[in-house]
Amino acid sequence: MHIRFTVKSAALAGMFTAAASISAQSPMSVNAPPPPPPAKVATMPARAAADMQAVLDQLPRLAAKPIETLTPVKARNQPSAADAAMAVMHAKRMSTAPDPAVVTMDMAYGPDPMQFARIYKPAGAPSGTPMPVIVYYHGGGWVIADVNTYDATPRLLSKQLNAIVVSVEYRHAPEAKFPAQHDDASAAYRWVLQNAQAWGGDLKRLALAGESAGGNLAVATAIYARDNRLAMPVHILSVYPIANSSKTLPSRTDSFNAKPLNTPMLGWFGYYYSKSPADMMDPRLNLVAADLRGLPPTTIVNAQIDPLRSDGETLAVAMRGAGDTVEQRTFPGVTHEFFGMGKVVRGAYDAEMFGIGKLKAAFDRVR
Repeated sequence: MHIRFTVKSAALAGMFTAAASISAQSPMSVNAPPPPPPAKVATMPARAAADMQAVLDQLPRLAAKPIETLTPVKARNQPSAADAAMAVMHAKRMSTAPDPAVVTMDMAYGPDPMQFARIYKPAGAPSGTPMPVIVYYHGGGWVIADVNTYDATPRLLSKQLNAIVVSVEYRHAPEAKFPAQHDDASAAYRWVLQNAQAWGGDLKRLALAGESAGGNLAVATAIYARDNRLAMPVHILSVYPIANSSKTLPSRTDSFNAKPLNTPMLGWFGYYYSKSPADMMDPRLNLVAADLRGLPPTTIVNAQIDPLRSDGETLAVAMRGAGDTVEQRTFPGVTHEFFGMGKVVRGAYDAEMFGIGKLKAAFDRVR
């Protein structure tokens, strides 16, 4: 893929280089102050669709502060995009209670308190009928958010696909820095392979899914499974993944000031989860440089108004170049975190149905 570099993108690259020389990494403390802010860029993002904007408008009303100005402990207590979507639902007099058609239970896969998974199952699933299994990794830049924040997607996948969805919690940075999150993701995958049949799961119909940082983990875990000769998933659903460590990607500039995720926040996350600048070039983070051969068919979902948009688009190019089957789609008028907001954002509904359709087709092929 040819990317034309402009004066603006070159300036942006220099800005990131300067910032990295000032503060390459944070202490392993949730109270570590944020890195120096990058220089401002005047580029304004594309206009969001009206229903997406209605969600974004809730963030200041919920008193959300810019994440990139906060310490990790304060950032974790901020209202999330999921909270904003629920505020819209509340205003529309829609129920915000979890869908009772799906039940959950939490189980530990490791000794650390953060090494657990929330297992979603259809409430009326008949016993003795094996169900597909989806291992799902949540987002939050490996620093904030948890399985509670990202409840909507695994609950929806479980209901729509009559599947067991294992939503993996993992250790957070800066308390546990890279590669702790990737180690936890692969450990949880091994644990699922060992236990899913006891929950009524069919390991022949196994998929990986994730959003944002979790979209990265889904692809990285498939690579881990291939390299360690574990049972391979039949499909990967990767939603706006972190996948390309270049600072000059087009979306880094055109969505520099986007909401709820902007380009300065990407530097903020990297400051807290990496141990050194060299970590950013590790192929587990910089997936476009990884050995991508022999991976299962993959669906990549991106939002137009998102500094990570180019990550997904360039990952699709790299995977196709490695011989993988990939379908990537960028949905217009929506932002990072839109996936899971299908009850109030039409673009999110379309993306959810697109991803669900791809997973269903993958499961049907191996019946």
